[in-house]
Amino acid sequence: MKNRTALIAAPLLVLTYGLLRIVDGFDGVRGPGFAWTAGHLAFLGALTLFIPIFWEMRRMLGRSALVTAALVAGVVGIGCAAAQFAIDIIVGFLAADHDAMSPMFEQVKAVPGVDLAVYSAGPILFYVAQLAFAALLAGHRLVKVWVPVAVLGEVVLSAVDKDLIPVGAILLFVSFLPLMGRRTTTARHAPVHA
Repeated sequence: MKNRTALIAAPLLVLTYGLLRIVDGFDGVRGPGFAWTAGHLAFLGALTLFIPIFWEMRRMLGRSALVTAALVAGVVGIGCAAAQFAIDIIVGFLAADHDAMSPMFEQVKAVPGVDLAVYSAGPILFYVAQLAFAALLAGHRLVKVWVPVAVLGEVVLSAVDKDLIPVGAILLFVSFLPLMGRRTTTARHAPVHA
């Protein structure tokens, strides 16, 4: 895959976010402050890197309707999640302390459609796309069956307890290992042997 740097950096940035989130909670509250802002910026960076990652996966799989749907879902999900994290950063800058953040978030969520698009359904599309691409790659025998299992583990762990995001990031990195060093042109024709 061409975007080897993205395959390495995206999980590392997710790991950074997860660790900073834990550190941010040491005092019993999360945000505002350095750990809040730096962690959210790290995850925004990871989201940005998933665009070329998804694009390369689409190239590996070909341009079928299902693959294109996964790409569209992924990009929409990235946009929605990025909006959420950008809002979190702005609120963190504007709020004097943690207690001041809640009313600001309530104001944002009160805008029609924002709660659904930015905080509920929208970001889920990003994770659905991760799972879809992993399953499609396995279905085309471009990766082993354990890859979608690892991606599922990453998604489930992050959903069950956000303190498990660092473990999920490690699973994400492991799931990317078979893609590193593969060439897009040969990937369509040869299954992974590693």
